[in-house]
Amino acid sequence: MINRTIENSIQNEIDVGRKAIILLGARQVGKTTLLRKLFSNNKECLWLNGDTSNDRLLLTAQSVEQLRVIIGKHKALIIDEAQRVPDIGIVLKLIIDSFPDLKIIATGSSSLDLSSKITEPLTGRKRQFILFPFSFAEMVDHHGLLSEKNLIPHRLIYGYYPEIVNFPGEERSLLQELSDSYLYKDILALEKVKKSEQLTRLLRALAFQIGSQVSYTELGQLCGLDNKTIEKYISILEQTYVIFRLGSYSRNLRNELKSSRKIYFTDNGLRNALIADFRPIELRDDVGKLWENYLVSERFKNNEYSKSYANSWFWRTQAQQEIDYIEEQDGHLSAFEFKWNQTVKVKQPKAFQEAYQNSSFAVIHRDNVTDFLL
Repeated sequence: MINRTIENSIQNEIDVGRKAIILLGARQVGKTTLLRKLFSNNKECLWLNGDTSNDRLLLTAQSVEQLRVIIGKHKALIIDEAQRVPDIGIVLKLIIDSFPDLKIIATGSSSLDLSSKITEPLTGRKRQFILFPFSFAEMVDHHGLLSEKNLIPHRLIYGYYPEIVNFPGEERSLLQELSDSYLYKDILALEKVKKSEQLTRLLRALAFQIGSQVSYTELGQLCGLDNKTIEKYISILEQTYVIFRLGSYSRNLRNELKSSRKIYFTDNGLRNALIADFRPIELRDDVGKLWENYLVSERFKNNEYSKSYANSWFWRTQAQQEIDYIEEQDGHLSAFEFKWNQTVKVKQPKAFQEAYQNSSFAVIHRDNVTDFLL
């Protein structure tokens, strides 16, 4: 199964052919599979892999003459895991400028490394896409709304990584392998981070704190790291698509929290693998956290794929009034509270209602989840 939105967007960009295509996303989310589908019948496509030393060596040849020999008569060039190639931005710029008719696609599992390398050299020369694990919307498109809604309890535990979805019955072993190997592959390569006990503690601490405000000082005390190192590690985890941050919303009230943050995992299954907890929903006391992480991460994917350009936050006051999730788009503020149990009665906080009178408010539960995710 392939993400049709990204597939169509990339195909359109290939047809136009004016810019290099940068496809970002965590490892194992299907970047290579997608490109193989798009170029399956293309015999004039050259594939290079930044994970292999021979291909990295080829791409360090930065003269036009050397590149001409490498590219030959190929009409398309795909560089997989391009973030592993030294000076990849300069190499791509040279290829684009020297081979104007060549279709160029580079994939990367680290936006920190790849984007920072290409941003300046490829200004105005690239089109960037992000691929995530499968989404609720994709699965609905694949096998129907009713089937996917019935599978939500399963998704809360095992998530949407393609291998997990495609091999039912093997979820635990596959997720454990993912968290033990692929999760660390790019993290360890960036900033010379070592797979230390502290990093493992940080990941587990973040996994236990989804849906809660995160204090770098508290995390540092738990992990034996200073605040600066905690912030650096969290930034790397975010840029390798393991987690993402949500800031606090503050406009009108003095007692609104102004610099707090929550951290979510891009996939529930990965989060549960880190704490080695795959118990079913009925036996868990963290179902509220799982539901919140699921909804925020799915909304995050949906906004990225639809290019909605909405800004998002959570809201909380010093008096402990709070709202799980807020979006602002085209000047309209929408507030959402997340409850797994649809019978729980929830009222909009009075302070928020009075301060933002033109905003909307909704409670998202199992019965009306499609209103939020489709």
